[in-house]
Amino acid sequence: MKIRDFGVEIWMNRYETRCEWNLAETCVESLTVAELLDMAGKRDAILGELLPMKLTYGAIEGSERLRGLIADLYEKQSMENIVVAHGAIGANALVHETLVEPGDRVISVLPTYQQHYSIPESYGADVRILKLREENGFLPDLEELGRLATPGTKLIALNNPNNPTGALMDRAFLLRIVEIARASGAWILCDEVYRGTDQEGSGMTASIADLYEKGISTGSMSKTFSLAGLRLGWIAARSELIHAVSVHRDYNTISVGMLDDHFAAIALENRDRILARSHRITRTNLAILEEWVEGEPLISWTKPRSGTTALLKYNLPFSSEVFCTRLLERTGVMLTPGSAMDMEGYLRIGYANSEAVLREGLSRLSRFLTEEQVAAA
Repeated sequence: MKIRDFGVEIWMNRYETRCEWNLAETCVESLTVAELLDMAGKRDAILGELLPMKLTYGAIEGSERLRGLIADLYEKQSMENIVVAHGAIGANALVHETLVEPGDRVISVLPTYQQHYSIPESYGADVRILKLREENGFLPDLEELGRLATPGTKLIALNNPNNPTGALMDRAFLLRIVEIARASGAWILCDEVYRGTDQEGSGMTASIADLYEKGISTGSMSKTFSLAGLRLGWIAARSELIHAVSVHRDYNTISVGMLDDHFAAIALENRDRILARSHRITRTNLAILEEWVEGEPLISWTKPRSGTTALLKYNLPFSSEVFCTRLLERTGVMLTPGSAMDMEGYLRIGYANSEAVLREGLSRLSRFLTEEQVAAA
């Protein structure tokens, strides 16, 4: 099986540990173990929980404690509708592996996480790309989706909130997509790793698993919950799909780590505190980024409604990779080039790291833009 290079991951692997000011980060500022335990009131008690653990494989599908807590993130899911995976990246891969066969029609939005079109493509699927456009606020064109979703379509792959644009499909919009999917018989896979970061209200938008009988939601502890180091994600779907996924999962996962399971459960038992922290960070920092964009004549955008990233359009006469490489070499600031997401002419910026990193990174980015504008003139 041949598959395309994973553009974003190659870029991140190359530079993430070498940059000084990381504005390519997509997680809400990561928690330390101490911060998590302090939120849970367990700093003094944690060794009493961990030391008696025998480090076996643990519960194969995820502990009942953890799967019950994950189910509580949804309106209509129970523990039987949840299986735990190695991050959302593992969850997404398992869904594609389970459902997609050669010749199947798969519809994926673009931009999105590259898994959702490159993996089906590698299986020999008939992959159709639904391009998200600025004029639509980077939301799917439903008429175009209806034309692409011919009878027998196997899967529609979405990302909500969207990475990298921060566009958000609300419940009413998702229900219109459900109508299209139901008419064609398609499953909907919705990668919801940024769910919980909406800029308004509770921060938690509707989930496709709660809206559609063939809806599949994937999530993780990485982005909204600030615990990427746990490498823990999940699939939420009807029990028949969970069983089918588990057949494939037996070949490549067995179980997640017992410590990952335990700390994820602690976090979800204290999710209100973690979500409140995430909202403070994302809402404060997006306002900072908005003010910066408004003052930069070479930058334009569609302001995100959710998530931790934004897609910036720049007006300079060179590629996004050249832009990001020059920026990194001269200032220590890391962005992600649009070319890594098949969106040349754009840059992805992550704004949910610490406020100090964001402000310094933006200041350096402004100096870079000024220098390049002078050079171009």
